[in-house]
Amino acid sequence: MAATTVTHIRTARTFDAEARARFDAFFDAHHRDLARLAYLLSGDPDAAEDLTAEAFTQAWKRWDQVIRADMPLAYVRRIVVNLAASRVRRLVRERRGWRLLGAAWTDQIDGPDVAANADVRAALQRLPVRKRACVVLRHYYGLSEQETAATLGIAVGTVKSQTSRGVAELAALLGARPVGTTDRDEATR
Repeated sequence: MAATTVTHIRTARTFDAEARARFDAFFDAHHRDLARLAYLLSGDPDAAEDLTAEAFTQAWKRWDQVIRADMPLAYVRRIVVNLAASRVRRLVRERRGWRLLGAAWTDQIDGPDVAANADVRAALQRLPVRKRACVVLRHYYGLSEQETAATLGIAVGTVKSQTSRGVAELAALLGARPVGTTDRDEATR
């Protein structure tokens, strides 16, 4: 019985070391990409770092599930998207509370920034969370509709409609003319 216990302990240590090595390799390979996703969803570099750290913490806690998933990266992307959505809901509640108290809320961009990028980020922040996630995953990350659906846990048709509507809303927010229209088309509307 003592030999069995020793063997079990050695096996557990080996598994822990192997799991840690796989997690470290996953972290090294995907941290930057997931941090970028968190930034595009949150619009705040500090919040993006927090979201990314929390996502990797949750991934480590469920590492056995993550690594067994068909697409481990999609699994962790979903964690980032869910955390970003929770953050947005929390901020909305806080802003409503500030408005009730009569306090003014201002959006501030720290450091130098290109105006077009600031406009796009501001427009992205005005989209609902699911539309924003679909647009970012499809157009920034270049995921297919199927990959986006798997990442978000929604149907492919939902990805198509949310992406289409999100792009249309972004175009309206940015004052862009829809692709394929001319000045004459705009004048007849």
